[in-house]
Amino acid sequence: MNQFEPASALKALAQAYQTRIDAITRDLQRSHSADFAEQAVQRQNDEVLQRLLEEAQAELLTVRHALQRLEDGRYGLCLGCGEPIPLPRLQALPAAELCLACAQARA
Repeated sequence: MNQFEPASALKALAQAYQTRIDAITRDLQRSHSADFAEQAVQRQNDEVLQRLLEEAQAELLTVRHALQRLEDGRYGLCLGCGEPIPLPRLQALPAAELCLACAQARA
């Protein structure tokens, strides 16, 4: 079984989110059709893209915070209770800020 390397996992996630952000930004900058009906559909699509962009930006920020915690020696500690986050959770969600119990309590 491969050893979990948080730095590699987090950097890969950051790159994936940045790639997504760049693609969405390019899509939002494209010109719109001169046809009014087509323009209305394109505007609705832009609203969806804008929400996806905001979500990707928020996730990238979460990953950057996790990288900072890694650098500070606090990675893998729950921000809620201070206990270690189990390795399987970190493997599934490398940027996890909370243990499962704290995440469920906040949901």
